[in-house]
Amino acid sequence: MEVSKIKEALILQRKMGLSGNLYHKTQLDFAYNTNHIEGSTLTPDETASIYDTGTILTSSEKVIVLKDVTETKNHFTLFKYMLDTLDEELTEKMIKKFHFILKDGTLTDEEKEWFNVGEYKKRKNFVGNITTTIPSEVGSEMKALLKWYKAVEDKRVEDIIEFHVRFEKIHPFQDGNGRVGRMIMFRECLYNDIMPFYIEDRNRDFYIRGIKKYQVENEKGYLIDTCLNSQDNYEKLADYFLE
Repeated sequence: MEVSKIKEALILQRKMGLSGNLYHKTQLDFAYNTNHIEGSTLTPDETASIYDTGTILTSSEKVIVLKDVTETKNHFTLFKYMLDTLDEELTEKMIKKFHFILKDGTLTDEEKEWFNVGEYKKRKNFVGNITTTIPSEVGSEMKALLKWYKAVEDKRVEDIIEFHVRFEKIHPFQDGNGRVGRMIMFRECLYNDIMPFYIEDRNRDFYIRGIKKYQVENEKGYLIDTCLNSQDNYEKLADYFLE
């Protein structure tokens, strides 16, 4: 399957607004999986209901977390924006816009004062047992990361994964780094004519272990294998709709 065919189909189908195609399926599966990795309580059916009807059909016993709904809706919007800007090079401004779209409308008034939606973090954070970049150094670290990435010629999927690992180590935003980072991976694959992918929730443990192994021990194989598996799965999905 040629990646250019996938890219053209996603862009065209996004404009058509029809359901039952690769774009529709990608929107549903990507949003469900990437949010579920971060603890979203929504099911695949509830995710589809939000996308298709703007409503949620659920059991009377279940309490719906409003933040989960908003972030799911925002992820749909973010995917559209990602496709709309595919002819542009990845920049700090674009990455910050990704974060703004994802987190807009998800915070309380108190959180808004320090969360800094669409801008780099003001407070220290961490992921697992990994120490991340302190707020005062995030700007310079992100510039250095993008400078390194821009200098890489003939980018491979391994380079995009390397960018992801470094991005998550910086952890530039107060929250939402994983979802922004995974959207960047999908985007950069399309931008560089590489088979795109998203991490499935069933591979969450392998993905998290892979990032830790990569960051702490420089053991790259676990994460790369997980990503390549997800890449194979997305190619099968694309084949189903486009062949």
